[in-house]
Amino acid sequence: MALVVPPPNDKKRVKVYELRNNDWFDRGTGFCTGRIANDESRIFVESEDQPERMLLETRITKDDGYQKQQETLIVWTESSGTDMALSFQEAEGCAAVWSFISQVQQHLGAISGPDDALSDDAMENFNNPLALPRPELSNLDEIASLMRTVISTPQGRDSLAKLVITEDYIRKLVPLVMMAEDLESLDDLHHLCNIMKMLVLLNDTQIIEHAVSDDMVMGVVGALEYDPDFPTHKANHRRYLKDRSKYKEVVPIQDLAIKKKIHSTWRLLYLKDVVLARILDDPTFSVLNSLIFFNQVDIVSHLQGNTDFLEELFGIIDDKNAPHSRQKDAVAFIQNCCTVAKNLQLQGRQTLYNNFIHSGLLRVINFALLNADSSVRAAGADILAAMMDHDAAMVRAYIFRSIQENKRPLTDTLIELLLAETDLGVKAQAADGIRVLLEPQQPAPPQQNADPANRGNGDFLSKIRGNPAGNPQIDSFIQNFYDNSARKLFKPLKDLEKRNSVTGFTFQEVALFHHLIEILMFLIRYHIFRSKIFIFQEGLPTRIAQLLAAPQKHLKLTALKFFRTCIGLQDDYYIQQMTRSFLFEPILDVVYATMPRDNLLNSVCLELFEYVKRENIKHVIVHVVENYREKLHAIEYVDTFQTLILRYDQMQGGYNPEVDSTLFSQDADGTPNRGNVNGNQRWQGVKEMDAAEEAYFNTSDDEDELANKKMSGKRPAMTNGGPTLAKSLVDYPDDDEDNMDADAQVEDRKPEEKVDASLHIEKARSRIPLASHPPPERVSEKRRREEDDEEDELGKLSTSKRRSSSVSSVSSTSSHSSAVSLGSNSSNVLRRKKGFNSASKETPPSSDKIKISLAHKSGTDENSKQDSRE
Repeated sequence: MALVVPPPNDKKRVKVYELRNNDWFDRGTGFCTGRIANDESRIFVESEDQPERMLLETRITKDDGYQKQQETLIVWTESSGTDMALSFQEAEGCAAVWSFISQVQQHLGAISGPDDALSDDAMENFNNPLALPRPELSNLDEIASLMRTVISTPQGRDSLAKLVITEDYIRKLVPLVMMAEDLESLDDLHHLCNIMKMLVLLNDTQIIEHAVSDDMVMGVVGALEYDPDFPTHKANHRRYLKDRSKYKEVVPIQDLAIKKKIHSTWRLLYLKDVVLARILDDPTFSVLNSLIFFNQVDIVSHLQGNTDFLEELFGIIDDKNAPHSRQKDAVAFIQNCCTVAKNLQLQGRQTLYNNFIHSGLLRVINFALLNADSSVRAAGADILAAMMDHDAAMVRAYIFRSIQENKRPLTDTLIELLLAETDLGVKAQAADGIRVLLEPQQPAPPQQNADPANRGNGDFLSKIRGNPAGNPQIDSFIQNFYDNSARKLFKPLKDLEKRNSVTGFTFQEVALFHHLIEILMFLIRYHIFRSKIFIFQEGLPTRIAQLLAAPQKHLKLTALKFFRTCIGLQDDYYIQQMTRSFLFEPILDVVYATMPRDNLLNSVCLELFEYVKRENIKHVIVHVVENYREKLHAIEYVDTFQTLILRYDQMQGGYNPEVDSTLFSQDADGTPNRGNVNGNQRWQGVKEMDAAEEAYFNTSDDEDELANKKMSGKRPAMTNGGPTLAKSLVDYPDDDEDNMDADAQVEDRKPEEKVDASLHIEKARSRIPLASHPPPERVSEKRRREEDDEEDELGKLSTSKRRSSSVSSVSSTSSHSSAVSLGSNSSNVLRRKKGFNSASKETPPSSDKIKISLAHKSGTDENSKQDSRE
């Protein structure tokens, strides 16, 4: 393949972009070269960081639609339909690669000739090139009609775009605008507006860039001022663009190409957002966004790499002698740079913010937020919001460093801005900034209806949510806020204590109270322990309850939202503090004031008490019913409060199965459903007994003895391996504990009960021979078991069974073996036997009893065992 221009073998530094979901994705930076291999021309881009990795390898074809935009950009569409772009560092490199692409496409077109697959209409257009009439006022109608016919086909659009660029047709149309205005020819101006619209909507980047150039833009937007769809109205685009006050060069930009791109980008934005906003289609919108994006990338890349420019820019803020207007323009320029950075890729945005912070960006934020000019404060709030959206941890680290250096932290500046700002938008941004800075980690919202097993250990979950574990820097940052800043932040709420009336609030005060309550709700969710102590030490819930009497309904809703959040946490501390301060009284007053109207304020109050009923929060139910029972009786248009009274009566009067069935059952047959009585609430005390439990505890000891006698006659014989029946219902951990319990119970028993117990034990003793001393086998076995350190609880239980079996096999008469041999109620018989020994003899426990105890407890201590025997 013989080419006039050789392929550019010298490497050109370039960025590779790919269009994904209408957004340009940065593939990386590398070096571009053109090569010819096997009669195929290709463009290669090798990675700058990893030369062995290829960022791009594409074959040049005649149908890919390559376009050169500006001086450093080449855009095309791959055969797969993917839009690609190369952004060169230098215009010379872009020109060399573009020349290579153009020569290759011309050579391919000369070899292949016209495409056989073209339609007859396309062939006719190919053989008969497009020609437009000479632009004059007399034939504007003909030009518009011809263009309207040509742009109906893709081939016609391409031919028209080439003609306009080749003949510089726009430059010939611009003077006609002035002529038509001088003649006051409205029809000609309408034709010129339609022609300009069709030329812009061709979606050709060269045409659009030419239309917004310095010498063409006034004529183009001048024609677009006369829209035929609004014949009686005229826009003023030219007057806006001619206003030189819009262009403010805070620091002189020496690079003329960058300055030209800044002007061109601003005009493109105005063209997209104002002039063509009503008629833009998706392809044109995408082309305009692409042009704006690549211009912004070039501008930001130039500015962030120019250290002299950044030093002079940020030095204006530190210069005390600089005029206020220049400092204001410097803040506005930095704000525009941060706004542009939102559209950049993450790597470019990170580099920009790192360079800005190194130059003193956070000093600029402090200066702007405390400035007397409201526009400067708004710009500073925008800069801070953009920075925290990018990386809040970076801002938090700067604040922590300021605290360590005993400087004023940024949080104090935000607090002052929130308290003193009159602009409601800036006030909202300051409140959001405080919440973001106090959010050390991504929070997991508290689950109000969690499973009881998971919610039972509420303190543990609160510790996980509330404490940023393992980061002393964050912990120190939050502690400093509560020590030095929190009281200042919530001082307006605290000062409500001095007011006798909550009427007459200004809009700014109402907005401030709203933001403060929102911040409080954030703190009680994510700073569980610190906020809990701080809120009630300062008495803030009582002050918030005052706001329930304010005339502003949305302020009342915010206060109710706070109390609903406290109750929803189901933290006993919050509930107890609310009941002690009688904070449910103003909530009931709101219910009285709004009933029975179905409005939002009334519904929020009803939902709060409905939640208390559904979750069965007993402390709240008892407090509300005991203190406001008459008020609750008077609210009859809903059954929520009558149900609360009924539950209170149930708790005070004991368990009633019929009431339980009525209140909690969800079955059609009325059967009580006790699966979810407490509404998944964690354990609040001893639960009510069911019928079986109540009958068990109402059974007398005499009935137990009769049952034991009947069961002893039916019990099968015991074997050496243990009893064949199932083990008793309760496994006692130690025999000595039973002994002590039995002694206490026997002494409290009536004399007749002691006689019955003694008779029962005598019958049991008559069936079992007595032994004065425990067998030696049991002592050695006990010692071996206690020396085994790896024995678990299950092994201990099985050991207890083996010990009882061994004693039975050798016919021992110890008190413990007698109790085991009596059957399923062995623990009861054991207590009565021990009581019989102490009651019948009326003397301290015998030496035999002490000896057995020591054998159990001191199997490993031979000296103690010998002393007990003596």
